[in-house]
Amino acid sequence: MRKLITTGSPFEKAAGYSRAVVQGDWCFVAGTTGYDYEKMEMPDSVEQQTKNAVSTIENTLKEAGFSLNDIVRAQYYITDAADAGRVFPVLGEIFAEIRPAATMLVSGLIRPEMRIEIEVTAFKGR
Repeated sequence: MRKLITTGSPFEKAAGYSRAVVQGDWCFVAGTTGYDYEKMEMPDSVEQQTKNAVSTIENTLKEAGFSLNDIVRAQYYITDAADAGRVFPVLGEIFAEIRPAATMLVSGLIRPEMRIEIEVTAFKGR
């Protein structure tokens, strides 16, 4: 059975995507930026953007019946290679015990204030 998860973000409706799709034992979470939905703003710090993105992902996974511990794959997109050294400690603390297979790429994002986008895949099977 397929289940679509939304955060209610206006970006989801405008671009026609789901924050996550659950298909069987799998949960595919769309690229998530560091937007602070409580303040409705994007923080300047790449570290805070990383924490916000992971928080949104964690809440999305919870709604889907998963947790951060179920993440098996993570893709990180940063806009500046120099930010990698600032992001690694944040990710290292969050994923220290989970240790998903991961890739980090330097790429442009759709808005200049976005400094990181994170996409994950979670699996809850045997």
